[in-house]
Amino acid sequence: MKKTFREKMIVKFTQLAKKNELLRYPCLTALSVILGGYHICRHFVTNTKRYASVAFVIIFFMNSCSFSFAVFAERTGFIKAQETYSAIVEDIDISLAVETEIDPEPRIEIEDETDLEYNPKSGATGVDVYTLDDILGSDESYQSENTQEEGISEELAEDYVFVSTDWRLVLINKQHPIPEDYEFKLGKIKDGLLCDERIIDDLLLMMQAAKNDGLNIAIQSPYRTSDRQESNFNKRIKLYMGQGMSYMDAYKKASQVITVPGCSEHEIGLALDITSDTFQPLIQEFADTEEGKWLAEHSYEYGFILRYPSGKEYITSIEYEPWHFRYVGREAAKVMYEEGICLEEFWDKYL
Repeated sequence: MKKTFREKMIVKFTQLAKKNELLRYPCLTALSVILGGYHICRHFVTNTKRYASVAFVIIFFMNSCSFSFAVFAERTGFIKAQETYSAIVEDIDISLAVETEIDPEPRIEIEDETDLEYNPKSGATGVDVYTLDDILGSDESYQSENTQEEGISEELAEDYVFVSTDWRLVLINKQHPIPEDYEFKLGKIKDGLLCDERIIDDLLLMMQAAKNDGLNIAIQSPYRTSDRQESNFNKRIKLYMGQGMSYMDAYKKASQVITVPGCSEHEIGLALDITSDTFQPLIQEFADTEEGKWLAEHSYEYGFILRYPSGKEYITSIEYEPWHFRYVGREAAKVMYEEGICLEEFWDKYL
């Protein structure tokens, strides 16, 4: 009977090993490698059709599903995302455009006052803006009794421990949407201006401290409903698509300017847009104003942080916003200010 390739190799290397004892182990090693490679090659040859079919299915699946996966990846854990994005496309009612060069800061076609809030060229915001005098009015007793406390300057106790369950430290971003069981109570700053009621005292203390230094900071757009956040986001996508971007590029650029719905700190009342009585547009030039400089230097003393600092865009996934402040409590704010870290980095180091 004709010997197989395997049998021939075994006989050949066995004879070689018997002739020379020093070649025994090298022969066994070489035989194992040759036979192993032989069986692998034979397996692929005999199953060529099967592997070709599997490869075809994988390639087809990746091509057909890449769009939906990219959209879903922006809001990990939210099944609602698919419904939202479908609604966006239906509302836009235009076909995906061919990618072309566009103005990096395109002008928004104003349809109503809400669009003004995100117009980077506008000198007005289209939303209510309140200074400390607007908020307190003639209530001088409240001002004298509750807004005279100084910011913190003492060192943290050596045994102070940060805990992830602290409501002040909840991490909300694209990768960490608002938890379904997250609860908070809204408090009124002024008229329809709302935020988490637990941050109002420190907010007013900070505003009073700025006023004591001759500055008049102003609050706008604190708490937003989920519907308002979604509407703002959809309008930004529609704007970029109208300028020639594909849907995916428009979505990506919009998410760098406006937080994805369901992932915004405005939706839980812990974030506020802060400017001044004389400079109200939400643009990066606010950082050069006296109020912008004061907030960057002193806001931590009252528990607030500059949430999206310059140089941290690769971590926060949001462009530099010198007007966007988030309440985290005085202890954590002090650490983040002194170490020059953002909230994501704070979580990695302390929680």
